[in-house]
Amino acid sequence: MTSPSPIAAMDLSLLWTQGDWVTRSVALLLLAMSIATWSVIALKSWDLWRARRQAAGAEQFWHSASLPEGMRHLGASDSPFHQLATQGQEAHAHHRQNANELHGSLSASDWISMCLRNSMDGSQARMQSGLSILASIGSTAPFVGLFGTVWGIYHALMGISASGAATIDKVAGPIGEALIMTALGLAVAIPAVLAYNALLRGNRRVLLQLQRFAHDLHAYLITGARVASKG
Repeated sequence: MTSPSPIAAMDLSLLWTQGDWVTRSVALLLLAMSIATWSVIALKSWDLWRARRQAAGAEQFWHSASLPEGMRHLGASDSPFHQLATQGQEAHAHHRQNANELHGSLSASDWISMCLRNSMDGSQARMQSGLSILASIGSTAPFVGLFGTVWGIYHALMGISASGAATIDKVAGPIGEALIMTALGLAVAIPAVLAYNALLRGNRRVLLQLQRFAHDLHAYLITGARVASKG
């Protein structure tokens, strides 16, 4: 009965049991990166899904019979569209009631535009939060895995040199296990990069709809009517 070859007997657990503290630290770091990546993906995907639903309600806002009814179509108070409409109303009312203050030198149009822009900037910052984590992990995880591979190969070669055996069956196992670190680094980086690009595209679409809503809202607050769509 033939015994299994050392290559076939390679086990990922040997990376942990035979590796030193550096190898284990790299493995734990990649695990932490993976957990952080999938946590951000889950949270930001949920936020993006909610934002898309809220963007659909923004069109219903203009078909409402009254302003309170329209605000209900914009979703909860944490909706960027709801916050934008609230900020616009408050800016319009504040300008009328405090025309004798310093900002009274600004026209109502300029004052409302500034307040709407501040609200949009805040919404954009909240939507983009967390994406820097994905970008950082996507760009650094392959190099973390490569460092683990280089250190693992060095560690394996030192062990082989100490044992005095340099045959292919003695080299292939430890070196192959060390190369797994590179694959783990790529396995962490690829989802982070793909999710970053997908979430960035989704956020851009929502922000474009938010800009259109802000434009129509500004026209409504100044003239009392929404800008007529061209078609």
